[in-house]
Amino acid sequence: MSASTRRIVVETSGLKASPLTPPVSKSDAQRALVLGHLTGSWPLPSVQAESDEDLPADVRVLRRGVEALRLPAGPVRDVDCADGGAPFRILATQVAVTPGARVRLTGTPRLGERPHGPLFTSLKDALGPAGLTLTEGHPWPVELAAPTDTSSVTPVFRVPGSQSSQYASSLLLGCAALYLRERRAWSVDIEGTLTSAGYLDLTLTWLERFGFELQKSASRYTVSGYTPPPSVPTLPGDWSSLGYLLLVAWKAGGTVERADAASAHPDQAILRLIEQVGLTTEPASGAHVLKVTGRPAGGLRASGKECPDLLPTLAALACVLPEPSTLTDVGILRLKESDRLEGIRDLVTAYGGKAELKDDTLLLTPPSTPPARFEMDSRGDHRLAMTAATLSVLSGVTLVLTGPECVEKSFPGFWRQLIRSGVRISASP
Repeated sequence: MSASTRRIVVETSGLKASPLTPPVSKSDAQRALVLGHLTGSWPLPSVQAESDEDLPADVRVLRRGVEALRLPAGPVRDVDCADGGAPFRILATQVAVTPGARVRLTGTPRLGERPHGPLFTSLKDALGPAGLTLTEGHPWPVELAAPTDTSSVTPVFRVPGSQSSQYASSLLLGCAALYLRERRAWSVDIEGTLTSAGYLDLTLTWLERFGFELQKSASRYTVSGYTPPPSVPTLPGDWSSLGYLLLVAWKAGGTVERADAASAHPDQAILRLIEQVGLTTEPASGAHVLKVTGRPAGGLRASGKECPDLLPTLAALACVLPEPSTLTDVGILRLKESDRLEGIRDLVTAYGGKAELKDDTLLLTPPSTPPARFEMDSRGDHRLAMTAATLSVLSGVTLVLTGPECVEKSFPGFWRQLIRSGVRISASP
């Protein structure tokens, strides 16, 4: 359950066509912030151009952490990672590869419950011989003291790929830092099958955009060179957020902005996945502006291995389709900001549908008759809150939502965008 007791009513009978705008992509911004810091492009212009009220909380967390690393060496720095899994993992490696850095990382209880052990083991195995110390609390704080010289150690990080691609991404960004300092190649060896490989591809794309040379094989990625790029890359809109907005725009007859089809973000798969059920996207007026048209037919199929953050969004769409839908490889959802697998099942059930779990596959069957209204607790999870609101828009059914403020993590302006589309939001009595 969410710790928040705030409840709102989302009522969608007055929808109107409007242009909707996502925030900058937090996944892209996190990688770009680190690389901007390493290569001297600080502060990063694309992030500085955003107001703090529109900047995802995870991006603000990572920016604070990098700012702490940029301070002169001295006493232990405290960095609160809040509920940010990616910021925490990225910062842990950046602390470990910053000569003489001493940082104490903390976060929420839920973040402390999420798996980080493989990353810690990789850092200690590679950099421990040079003097890295990493001390874990129960679960907080996590304290790291970085070595001042790593030139004598073998330049390879080894990490399993099965739990999260964030470990490998974090270590590759660490390889970039080590290459710039030592001017020798550093590698990440991935053991086993990599989960959510699209996010590692995103990291590789950003490394190349910032001028790093990479060598790639089936299981090893090496940072082997660097040439400064002619300009600092800009940030695209967030495709995870665009998933909600595309569906809202389809229902309301509006458009979405900042939809850069050249983005390397894995959640751009939303464009292909909704085509399964008869929805298509087409350019509207202006650069990177899209509209969605079509009439839904059949059910959809999607995998958590490809785009885990899209599965809640697709579950909302599945509830209003004429046929059942299938989500595969859903176990990864249990390790997110909440147990998202149970969150999706709760949402579908609250809406009157069926969510049948068999092994690692979830079969979603829409209700024969939608309810008059439905209630949902966000569990403090931004994606569950936005998914529930998206279902309300798609179905026209009023939602009572507990814990709406958690959207700050990735999309602070989400409720403002819904209001722009004619959604009425009020406090629940």
